[in-house]
This record gives sequence, C-alpha cells and structure tokens, in this order.
Amino acid sequence: MRRTGTTRRSALTATGAVVLGAVLTGCGDGPQERELPGGADTRTAAVRERTALRAAARDSASLLSRYEQVAAAHPLTEAGIAPMGAAVREHLAALGGPAKTAGTSPAPSPPAAPADARAALRELAAEERRVADGRATALLNAEPELARLLASIAAAGAAHAYLLTELAKETPA
Repeated sequence: MRRTGTTRRSALTATGAVVLGAVLTGCGDGPQERELPGGADTRTAAVRERTALRAAARDSASLLSRYEQVAAAHPLTEAGIAPMGAAVREHLAALGGPAKTAGTSPAPSPPAAPADARAALRELAAEERRVADGRATALLNAEPELARLLASIAAAGAAHAYLLTELAKETPA
C-alpha cells in the first residue's frame, strides 16, 4: 500500500531544491543596474586601476632612488638598508614599474641625502611612512586584487619605516 502525504524523502528533496534555487540566484554577476551600456564601468575601473598602479610605481621608483642616495652618501648604512632597497625594487617590479637596476635613477630626483647618517635614515623612514600611508589610503578605492597588492606593499613599507628608525638609533653620529 502506498503512503500518502509528505514523506521525509520528499521533504528533503523539496528543501534541497529551494536551497539550490537560492544559491544559484545569489551566484549572479552582481547588480546589473550599476553597469552602463557598453561596459563603461569596466573601462572606468580599468583606467582607475592603471592610474593607481602608475602612481604606486612612481612612488616606489622615487623611494628606491632615495635608498640609493642614502647608501651612496653614507656607505656605513649600506649593509643595513640594502635588503630594504632590494624589497622596494621587487615592489616596483610587482607594480609593473620599469625594471630598475642598482645605480640608475628615475627622472624625478629626490632631494639630496642629509650629511648626517642618522638624519638621512630618519628622513628615509619618514618617506617610507608617507608612501605606506598613501598606499593604505589608495587601497580603499582599489579593485580587490590591486588592494591586496597595495596592502602588502604598505605593510612592508611600515616595517621598513620601523627598521630604519631603529637603524638610525644604532648608527654612530
């Protein structure tokens, strides 16, 4: 004799169908009303991302030049700042900046390094902090992938600022 009414199997099947429908509805491309005809939002986002990348690469190039100036002006600091300069060089490459080798400088030249090694390291730390803060601000409006890259580089810059500050304290006058 066949059972009538709701069975456990039919209830689970119905629940699964409802859940699957809800999940598939949530997996769409996102709100369609934001997109303009012809994909204008996509183009705008791409332009914004390229602009942010260029600005970040320009900051990294300037920062790398600054590291090279301090190392050249104060050879005693070169061993301490070389790893950080190498990291900035890698950041520049990750940002799509021009491949920069040691000894070459970008077009905009930063001011000359101070005559005092401690002061030069403190200024370099301040520059790292400024650049890291700028990247942290820029990542708020960046696309997710670029935001992750900027966050990572900003964190490295903050660590460099701390290490440079500590190095300045240990450097003889």
